[in-house]
Amino acid sequence: MATFTARMAPLLVVGLALCLSGTWAVDKGNFKTCEQSAFCKRQRALKPGESPYRALLETMELTNTRLTLQLINDNNKVRLLLELYRLQGNITRVKINELKPLKPRYEVPDVLIREPTTEPLSVLSQDENGVVLSLGVESQRVIISARPFRLDIMEGSDVLMSLNSRGLLAFEHLRMRKDTQADPEAEKKEEADPANQAETTKEEEEKVEDGMWEETFKSHTDSKPNGPSAVSLDFSLPGVEHVYGIPEHADTLRLKTTDNGDPYRLYNLDVFQYELYNPMALYGSVPVMVAHSAQRTTGIFWLNAAETWVDISSNTAGKTVFGKMLDYVQGSSETPQTDVRWISESGIIDVFIMLGPTPKDVFSQYASLTGTQSFPPLASLGYHQCRWNYNDQEDVKSVDAGFDEHDIPYDFIWLDIEHTDGKRYFTWDPHKFATPKEMLQGLMDKKRKMVAIVDPHIKVDSNYKIHNEIRTLGFYVKNKDGGDYEGWCWPGSASYPDFTRADMRAWWASMFAYDQYEGTMENLYTWNDMNEPSVFNGPEVTMHKDAMHGSWEHRDLHNLYGLYVQMATAEGLIQRSGGVERPFVLTRAFFAGSQRIGAVWTGDNAAEWDHLKISIPMCLSMGLVGISFCGADIGGFFKSPSTELLVRWYQAGAYQPFYRAHAHLDTPRREPWLFGPENTALIREAVRQRYTFLPYWYQLFYRAHVTGEPVMRPLWVEYPQDLATFALEDEYLIGRDLLVHPVVEEGARGVTAYLPGKDEVWFDVHTFQKHNGAQNLYIPVTMSSIPVFQHGGSIIPRKLRVRRSSTCMEHDPYTLYVALNLQRTADGELYIDDGHTFNYEKKEFIYRKLTFANKVLSSVNLAPDAKFTTDSWIERIIVLGASKPSKVTLKTADGQEKQLEFDFDASMSVLTVRKPGMNAGADWTVTFQ
Repeated sequence: MATFTARMAPLLVVGLALCLSGTWAVDKGNFKTCEQSAFCKRQRALKPGESPYRALLETMELTNTRLTLQLINDNNKVRLLLELYRLQGNITRVKINELKPLKPRYEVPDVLIREPTTEPLSVLSQDENGVVLSLGVESQRVIISARPFRLDIMEGSDVLMSLNSRGLLAFEHLRMRKDTQADPEAEKKEEADPANQAETTKEEEEKVEDGMWEETFKSHTDSKPNGPSAVSLDFSLPGVEHVYGIPEHADTLRLKTTDNGDPYRLYNLDVFQYELYNPMALYGSVPVMVAHSAQRTTGIFWLNAAETWVDISSNTAGKTVFGKMLDYVQGSSETPQTDVRWISESGIIDVFIMLGPTPKDVFSQYASLTGTQSFPPLASLGYHQCRWNYNDQEDVKSVDAGFDEHDIPYDFIWLDIEHTDGKRYFTWDPHKFATPKEMLQGLMDKKRKMVAIVDPHIKVDSNYKIHNEIRTLGFYVKNKDGGDYEGWCWPGSASYPDFTRADMRAWWASMFAYDQYEGTMENLYTWNDMNEPSVFNGPEVTMHKDAMHGSWEHRDLHNLYGLYVQMATAEGLIQRSGGVERPFVLTRAFFAGSQRIGAVWTGDNAAEWDHLKISIPMCLSMGLVGISFCGADIGGFFKSPSTELLVRWYQAGAYQPFYRAHAHLDTPRREPWLFGPENTALIREAVRQRYTFLPYWYQLFYRAHVTGEPVMRPLWVEYPQDLATFALEDEYLIGRDLLVHPVVEEGARGVTAYLPGKDEVWFDVHTFQKHNGAQNLYIPVTMSSIPVFQHGGSIIPRKLRVRRSSTCMEHDPYTLYVALNLQRTADGELYIDDGHTFNYEKKEFIYRKLTFANKVLSSVNLAPDAKFTTDSWIERIIVLGASKPSKVTLKTADGQEKQLEFDFDASMSVLTVRKPGMNAGADWTVTFQ
């Protein structure tokens, strides 16, 4: 849900909400450019050249776990401490901090799942110019050059990555302010220790007015009591032309160069109807970049939670295809290179360099640091119906009945802020939602669920229990003067719990207990919105940077706030069930590590074709940095979609991980049956397709939970040497085996899909038509078309008996779709558990490998030590690209055999085996003779 403007009067909140339809657009003036952000402007003014930093090799110390080395800035004599770690799994960690800071600098907690396991480093050679260290992996080594300081990671004769090769390392040391009455003792201490801080140079004094000690943006002044504290470092990536990641931005999948505009910004903000194709910050930040070439994939994880800007430049940017060909013909020796520079406002430099070499290695490396995607309840992979707002219990009942009447399945109906008693979260409107348990029981009777919103801004009201308890416990964020921080949000005057405190998070979690959050039941789940945090009258619609979280300023940890809110909420849902049930929590703000808590959506989009298109690269970018459970508001949050756009969005959304329709308070109702019988039928078909594929989605989320691989992924992840895939963003893969090219153009009569793989084949999942890989395939489309292809050499389990919710389908049978590629074995997986508890952690699941080789289809147990039983059976096997057998024989684990009935469509080479009837959890073989 959006904010409106930072200047709004609180009493106008609702009124403005109702009359914005003509003025929906981002007010760029509310948000800073780099030029308006003092530290970004200051750092960006530094140009590449000779670095002032020198490595003091005589200070080097090497232990079993790390190397330490001092760096000195020859301009001001301030010393830094470099720490270098070789981590398990082909990761190198570089930390740089002040050797003796005036006070501690912030280091990000709670993001890494554990202290990473180190492996020994060894010195290969050393002289006065530098030191060479072995990374232990094949011929990988680190070269530290002393003057100027530079760090190169090499494999053989290839440089994989260079740090400070352009001399842009900058570390603004903490210092005393010279132009005010400072503590004279502290000042003496500072000046007495040359290893600590040198005297301020004339050059530094002249820069004081540059927003180093105070900064004003619009009507807001940031007091900056600690002065300048920015950190910056450049990375060079030889051989790389394609970099991805650093969400969240409404931009292309492949990141653009930023030489002629602003850097990409990472600063969680509530941006009112965001613009597309620009580097402005949005609701979440994951400071992870993935670099890919045909030779290698690597990653950079910049662990810093302060406002961050990322500059990207390339020596091939702007070259035309002809220019590149000319280089080739003329034998140009210039290696493509991408240079990246990270700039953060405070904290330290703590960077993890993930050395791949494959895309899946990078995913595994990042997962080893921050965790994998949480394993969602199966029902949350179904369809979600939401708007701001369903008016009352009668409205909920009527919408629920509408789905049954029109035979459209759904699992969750959602309530936005109007369901509360005056925007007091953890409450219900006493008139509109007087008997919430009755409403929830009605949904439960149909095996359906509900999500209600709980935002982190708490109404300042002495009659509100939640507010009183937080205030009494001292759990609110403080302002710079020590009082409870207050800002304006949906309830009017609001304060903000300090979720960085573990005791505050524990208290918040306890509020979800059934005896605390009255009217709730086990089928009610939670949505955390506005958790950037959104402060309507704050600078850039967020919290003042000089607000205090204990001894830390908000500036140090801003991008962590949303992660902490979602973390505490998910913990509350787990605790209320006695640790049994998996939670479902949707968040708008996120950071590295958010993937292990729940789902994310792309925020307040609009009912425009370009917003439908951008949902693909936005979710692909999140998947590359660990967050698989991503989706966009179906139909667009703002404005009203044309019927064509709405249908196309339902079709596209059916093949994205999180599938939820949502709409603004001021838009006409748009339940799926309100657009005439033809369009209802088209939407019904799209939603039903989603439900048939739920076994595949669920198995992919299990794999994501175990391995860190993205569920929705760019084609280059599976075809890493196919240059044609590197910038594709209008099609994608779900897992390895489904290729989706949604129709995202108005009035489209056809789409052109690239089918990868020279020796591959792809089957249209609707017509079973077979197509060869390594081609651009033109596909004529009608309004019912959703171009989706199954990879030859794969087996995908589906459930074709679609019912009103996923839970109703729990015991239904499977149909196995076997897509053949005669060059290789076909395989797939089937994963089954109870769909909602943590019992899978106790090995209560079925996990089977399905294989078709030498005319035999078999099911083998991948987890012999796991125990689970299912009532589901295999009711049909459909083999695509088949030849006609003379007979088909089933052999079960007990040695029994039976002949199976089959049909063969010679025109399409499709073989259908009917009613084989074996249990989905059993061992069996089917032989085609």
